[in-house]
Amino acid sequence: MSPADSLAWLPSSVLPPLPVALPLLVGALTLALSGRMRGPLPDILATLTALLCSGLSGLIALRAAEAGPLVYWFGGWAPRAGQAVGIGFQVDAASAWIAAFIGLLYAAAFVFAWGYFAEVHGHFQVLMLLFLAAMTGFCFTRDLFNLFVWFEVMSVAAFALTAYRLESSALSGALNFTVTNSLAGFLMLGGIGLIYARAGTLDFEGLRMAVAAHPRDALVAAAFCLIATALMIKAAMVPFQFWLADAHAVAPSPVSVIFSGAMVSLGLFGLAKLVWVVFSASDRIAGTVSDAMVWLGGVTALLGGVMAFKQRHLKRLLAFSTISHAGIMMLGIGALSQAGLGGFLVYLVGHGLVKGALFMVAGILLATRASIDEIGLRGLGRGLGPTGAAMALGGLLLAGLPLGLLDHGTHLLQGALARDGHGVALAASLVGCGLTGAAVLRAAGRIFLGWGAVAGDEERAPSEAEREKADRPLWLMLSPCLFLLAVALAVPAGPVERLARDAVPAFAHAGGATVTAAEAAPWLPWLSVVLALVVAGYDLSRAHLPAGLTGGLRRTASLPNRILEAAHSGLVGDYVTWLALGLALIAARLMLA
Repeated sequence: MSPADSLAWLPSSVLPPLPVALPLLVGALTLALSGRMRGPLPDILATLTALLCSGLSGLIALRAAEAGPLVYWFGGWAPRAGQAVGIGFQVDAASAWIAAFIGLLYAAAFVFAWGYFAEVHGHFQVLMLLFLAAMTGFCFTRDLFNLFVWFEVMSVAAFALTAYRLESSALSGALNFTVTNSLAGFLMLGGIGLIYARAGTLDFEGLRMAVAAHPRDALVAAAFCLIATALMIKAAMVPFQFWLADAHAVAPSPVSVIFSGAMVSLGLFGLAKLVWVVFSASDRIAGTVSDAMVWLGGVTALLGGVMAFKQRHLKRLLAFSTISHAGIMMLGIGALSQAGLGGFLVYLVGHGLVKGALFMVAGILLATRASIDEIGLRGLGRGLGPTGAAMALGGLLLAGLPLGLLDHGTHLLQGALARDGHGVALAASLVGCGLTGAAVLRAAGRIFLGWGAVAGDEERAPSEAEREKADRPLWLMLSPCLFLLAVALAVPAGPVERLARDAVPAFAHAGGATVTAAEAAPWLPWLSVVLALVVAGYDLSRAHLPAGLTGGLRRTASLPNRILEAAHSGLVGDYVTWLALGLALIAARLMLA
């Protein structure tokens, strides 16, 4: 008997709120008893809660796959005469699987953080559980204002977790994070007000009908502009990406696992849901999505890849890698096809598993070698063989190695882009994968093998002396890292193809339509893998290359490097200026549509 069969007594009608209510309840109890909690009890409660939430979300996914999306109306306020009068959850199989992945990632992060703080009395776990509940609610809701509420709860928990250590660098990164994401909240609230003025409802179904009735309405376009910009700020799209590296670099490693593994991608998840469920009936908005967002995704993939390769601070390196891969995920939305949407959903999970594992590697180095600086760590990783192997494998998977879940998502995305004629975007995704993979592989070679005696442009990148609690057992930190990589590699292609074929139409509210996955050339992933190996090999072997070659390439890249460094100033005023510019560009594209 399967675990799902053993829970057959649990009615589907009561399932949707449970993965949200459970972490809130446990978090409240933990906070109430925080003065009495000692030892590992907060860690145990938090880990079991995350696992139970993941299991409940998986059960919801199975039920939704069999009988269609599960709907729950809070307070029994079901629609009257076809009009929504209350707030509800509507959970399709794809959304539930995303929530199940998030719960699993949290469980791994809690295990990695076991004993991370000496005296926390469960406060860290309370914030993380609140964060988990907000992410799950964000996935499940069918009400736009409720989406905003969960967006804000996510942000508040993330602000606190970023600055948890109350050090000057943590407070600075948290300030940049807070200002930019608070502005995103204001933009979303403004967009909600505009579309409510037109539709008179905030339920997704009612909004869908209102948009269909006014497909070229300027008010609807303005609402989409504000809401989409807010979600792209959360997802760190160019030119809204500046806050992310500052926050990821200073947040505790277990928090960075969640930030890069799930939070950033959820901004795109919300955007994908709104595009397909609410705004797809507007040809004006669809034209912007298939045009401007494909270009934004391509530029983000390239810029993130270049900046990742220029870093020496490992967490900043991985943060820019997240920006690059978020750009690749955006391409799946911009393709505006169900095949591209399926690729985006699979890629989201695969990337989250791999990136979570890589941030754990960074945390292991901080704890065991008291440094996060790639150049300073040169050769100091010897004796941490499994950690080095995990980092190298993670780098190869980011580069596009045709194995596992991330490759399944890449295959679906590349096929959709190739079929729809987005050749430039496809090339950008390959280069982004290659550069981010090269950055991780270079760091692995330098740290664990002692290669790379002569540094390149990364030598001028910012770094900082920091460390994390060093008395945690290596096996305890390494186990969740290897577990995430094992899950990323173990998922077979068959279930992934069924997800793309069966679950995506329900997510996109496309009725009984079926998805035909586009076939990508099987050699495409190897292009980015070869690029990663060549670029990483070049940077690690500078000492053995002709000075004319390395010097010439460095002089050629000097001006672009200075421009990128100046743009990433660390000043929140500059970041807000870029935010305003990005908003203006999206608004201009909508006006021209």
